[in-house]
Amino acid sequence: MSAVIHLQALGLTEYEARAYTALLALGRAVPARVARQAGIPRPKIYETLERLEGRGLAAKMGQNPLEYAPLSAREYLARARRSFDDRLGALDRDLSRLAPDPAPEAVYHLYGEAAIRSLCEDLTLNARRSLFMAGEASFAAELERLTPRGVELRRTHLTGLPSIAAEGQRAFLLARDGEAALVAHFIDEDGVGQAHGVHTHNPVIIHLIEGYVNLASRQAGSI
Repeated sequence: MSAVIHLQALGLTEYEARAYTALLALGRAVPARVARQAGIPRPKIYETLERLEGRGLAAKMGQNPLEYAPLSAREYLARARRSFDDRLGALDRDLSRLAPDPAPEAVYHLYGEAAIRSLCEDLTLNARRSLFMAGEASFAAELERLTPRGVELRRTHLTGLPSIAAEGQRAFLLARDGEAALVAHFIDEDGVGQAHGVHTHNPVIIHLIEGYVNLASRQAGSI
């Protein structure tokens, strides 16, 4: 069951996740019935339900017979979301102290198609204002589908302009929000070597890419 897997990802044990989803299905039940519904050994059900109670996911309902009822899944998800956001905030602060933002003039080399595609997807998903991309039409189409709503997208072919890739290679350009850019060279199927590229926050390179994409759009026509 996918809900059990997702609950485990949020920190519940397998038995806790199975017992909680069983309670949600039953509404209110004695431990033995929860154990049967969840497929949990009877000797384990009491401690499992007590842990759920400690997590704020279940509550005792009377003593004779002893029954348990599930507490709000929405409340639990809201708590989990707040906790996750708090941890992300703390991690961001810690990492910022350890490693300051890269200098604008820094250029980082990328090797391998997987690394290039992953970074392009991250840049696209994090766009807030604008995206400029050109080359590799099928890959550009994939990124277009990931573009957040409201972000201005300029996408074009690299035709009618001087080539920026060597023979056997296919160029791809991406600039995001005037803050980050990537220049990549993918390798043809029968080409030699591996895909490679560079990633930078250098404003000069970013503006060059934006200008190149605008020029290609005017000469080749946007797609």
